[in-house]
This record gives sequence, structure tokens and C-alpha cells, in this order.
Amino acid sequence: MAWGKEAVQMVRSSSQGSSNSDEVHVKDQPARVLEKDENANIKIRHPNEFEKVHACIRVGCDSTLFQTNRFIAWCVYFNWMILFVFAYIREFLRKHGLEKNLAAVELPKQTARTISYIFLRSGAKMLQSFVPLYDDFESIYARNCYVRVRDVFERPIGSVPGATVKLLDRYTTDYCWSFKFTGTQTEVINMGSYNYLGFAEKNGPCALSASKVIGDQGLSLCTTVHERGFSKSQRELEKLVARFLGVEEAICFSMGFATNSLNLPCLADKNSLIISDQYNHASLILGCRMSGATIKVFRHNDMRSLEKILRNAIINGNPLTGHPYRKILIVVEGIYSMEGSICNLPEIIALKKKYGAYLYLDEAHSIGAMGATGRGIVEYWGCDPHDVDILMGTFTKSFGAAGGYIAGLKKTIDYIRANTPTGVYALPMSPPVAQQIYSCMMTIMGLDGTTDGERRIKQLAQNTRYFRQHLKRMGLIVYGSDDSPVVPILIYYPTKCGLWGREMLKRRIGVVVVSFPATEMTESRVRICLSAAHTKEMLDTTLDAIREVSEISNVKYSKSERQYDTSPIEW
Repeated sequence: MAWGKEAVQMVRSSSQGSSNSDEVHVKDQPARVLEKDENANIKIRHPNEFEKVHACIRVGCDSTLFQTNRFIAWCVYFNWMILFVFAYIREFLRKHGLEKNLAAVELPKQTARTISYIFLRSGAKMLQSFVPLYDDFESIYARNCYVRVRDVFERPIGSVPGATVKLLDRYTTDYCWSFKFTGTQTEVINMGSYNYLGFAEKNGPCALSASKVIGDQGLSLCTTVHERGFSKSQRELEKLVARFLGVEEAICFSMGFATNSLNLPCLADKNSLIISDQYNHASLILGCRMSGATIKVFRHNDMRSLEKILRNAIINGNPLTGHPYRKILIVVEGIYSMEGSICNLPEIIALKKKYGAYLYLDEAHSIGAMGATGRGIVEYWGCDPHDVDILMGTFTKSFGAAGGYIAGLKKTIDYIRANTPTGVYALPMSPPVAQQIYSCMMTIMGLDGTTDGERRIKQLAQNTRYFRQHLKRMGLIVYGSDDSPVVPILIYYPTKCGLWGREMLKRRIGVVVVSFPATEMTESRVRICLSAAHTKEMLDTTLDAIREVSEISNVKYSKSERQYDTSPIEW
């Protein structure tokens, strides 16, 4: 890899010559992408939309940002300030015995028995026997902010989380410190699960196939991969995943989070540079940190920001060693789970080729859900899967199961198979889980002799466009692309999370509400995940409930002209 003066000349020459086939042209104005498929049908790809509460406009990178009032942002910060002020007041009251402390703490008699002494130069210092799980601020936040709305989280379910789900009814008499169950259940429309293709079901050929394999292979191998190996179902699944993605080889893991966090350290070291998107998932962030590589973050889906980091990395090299980086790895997601946005894969691939970097693509939310045949963002953009060095995805969303995969060149997968910590410390996939995924993938590919997979993919795309367009007509701020089944509705204020969760449940709709630290402090939101299993009646019922709650909570902040569009929305 060139660096220093040689790299400067390379960058300058590549940016000046118009005949360079690898030259990257960053778009100044986002627009719908119109292309023709193999049947000469026009395909429309919708840009990502982010209507921010800041008084500035930044366009580009296949995204649209609209200008809104900064006053909203200041009000949200003031809301947080009031919450924290009252949180510290309550902590003061608990400390002095003026309010009963219901939090989990050590008993006084237990603390008295287990006090230990550490002798330092200055004398003896008393310590309690248990180290706090959180620092002071996190503990205060959990006890006084999160607990007050804990009833809208951690809801226990009593059925398969399909298009509808049964929730165990419960109530609290101490402001969500504890719950009591009534013994009854309430069936609600499930808008919170990642059941994109509707394979989370207790009946049907996939569920039947998974249950049958238990008699032959059992539930677990009760050992690690390197000690005993993996099941026949997992090996067949790995072959099918490679065939499905159009690559040489694939390896499967029993946990999606660990697929990222434990395998990224195999791909980078202290002499490497990882360039990570601003909104990458926690599993990717953890894996990058565990690798020991230098990490730089580029603005979300911003190709100018990404190219600037790439150029500077090649010109300046590694400042810690004074040598060029041995490897530069770009880490992005297909669909970002909190933003609903789609990565600009063609331009990322162009930049990767231009600067000689590697690309790691996490398709956890896009595999199965995007593309004409469910092959993810690579198919959605019409890219070559061989242009992506590491294809990663999970089976917990579109396939109604558990685990994850990494796919690519055979030599890359062989290296991961030999060096991944999961081979030593983790169990292989459970045979019925592997069989569930195998059956779902066969259905998606049409190898089961039916068109059920094709129908599910088309139904999800139809539901997504219909639902998103209706939300924008209401005047709500909805992030992401109109092609994304992840639908974040911005409500901004953290105090409105509890309101939305409770009011939607009253209308028998189950939604997910998200706030800081999972999002930025000024961007609390309601996140809806659409499914092919949702019927038009379910979507209309949900839209009616959202319209009512949005009027109650006054969250119609959008300034977009799309809310004034009166053209009919096709189903």
C-alpha cells in the first residue's frame, strides 16, 4: 500500500483524471434511482430521508435532510435536565431515609459481615463486598428514569411472535419496581418483532421440518466445534448459505451478536485501520474494539466523510507506528436497525476499490428482506457479491430462528474457521434451529417447489411502501428509505416513550419505543418492524392507532411537502 508522497501523487492523479474507471463521484442531490431489470421493468430505489431538528441542511450521500426548528431540540434537552434534577433529588431522599429504596442493594447485615479491608500507605480503607455493576450516573439513570417506564419494556409473551402475539397481563403498585400477573393474556398486533418474512410460526413446513430433526439429531451437540464438530444440519446449511449468496463458502454460528463481536478480531489487528459507520450496531463496535485496531468513525452514509478518512489514512499512515496500515477495513450495515436507512453500497464498493481497502457488510436486517429474491442489499443495488470481502448476516430476523453467518472466499472462511474463538468456546448451532433456517432458505429460493418465498418477499415490499407513505401523509417524521421495513417514527421527547408504549397497548398494538442511550438524546423514537405476515387490515388498524396517539402526544413535526400529497396510495 502506497503512502507518504507516493500516496499524495496517487490520490491527486486519481482525482484529476476523468478517464479513471475507479473515480468516485459523490452525489450532491439525492434522488430516486431508476433502473431496468432483466425484464426491462423499471425499478425504483428510494433515497434515505432524515428530517432533523437542527437548523441546518446537509444533502448528499443518497440522503435527504429537511430543515426544522432548533427550538424542538432545546425543549428536549430541557426535558432531560428536568428528569435528571428530579432523579438526584430522589437519590438524596433515599440516601437520608426520607424515601424507601426499592432498588437491589446489599442488605445492611450482609454488608457488615463481609466488609473487607485494604491496607494502603495511608491506612485502612473499608470496601463493600460487591463491586457496583454500574457507575453512579448509570445507576441513577436506571433507578429514576428507566424504571419509571419499565412497563413498556420487557413484556413477557405467551405465544409465537408472528403477525400477532399474546402478552401476559401484568400490573404494578410500586411504579414499575415490581409486577404482578393477573393470569390472563392479551393478543395484540405485533409491530415490534423482526419477523420480516413471517417465518416465526408454529405451523407450516418449516416448523414441521425443525421438529422432525430433533428425533434424528437431538437438541444440542453438548460440545464445542473444535472438540467434536457440528451437526449434519449445520453443514448442509452452510453449503446452502454459500449457494444462496453466490459465494464460495460460508460458516454459521449459534449467536448473531457473537458473529460480529468474536470474528471481527480475527480480521484486524493493531496494525490495521477499521473505518466504521457512525450508527453501526453494538456488536460491530465491540468487535472493532476487541480487535485492537485503530478505529475511525465516518458520518452516517456520508461518502465524502468516508473518502476523506481513507485518503488521510493512506497519506499519513499509522501515527502510532510511523508505518502504513497493513489493512484498512470498512465496516457498514445493509439496513441500520435504528435509522431504517440503507447503505450506499455501490459508492462504498467504488471507494473500497479506489483505495485498496476491504469491506465488511452486516446484513442482519436486510438478508431475506431486501432484493427481488431476498438476497439482501447486494441484490437490491445490483452489485456483485464478490466485491464484498466479508458478507455477514443473522438468522434471527427474516428466518425466524437464531444464529448468524459469514460468507466470502473459501480461503477467508477457512481462516475464520480455524481462528475464531467461537470454535473453542461456543456450541455449534442447535440441529432444529439449523433445520428451521435451511427450510426457510429453501422456501425463499423456491427449491421447495412452491412460490411461497417469492410471495412473502413481494408482500413485505408492498406492506413497507404502503405503511411508510401513510405515515408521511400524517405529518410524522419517518427516518430511512421507503424500501426499508424498519420504520422509525421520531417523537423526540423521552417522556413520550412511556406514553406511546402504553397508549398503543391500550389499542392492542405492540410497538417498540427507544430512547437514549440507544439513540441520540434528542431523537427518541417509536420503531416499527413490518412483516409479510401483516394483512392490510392489520396495517390500517395500526395506522389508525398511530394517528390517534400522534394527535394526543403532538408529534407531527414534519415540514416535508409529502404530507400534502393527495395522490392515492396503492396497496
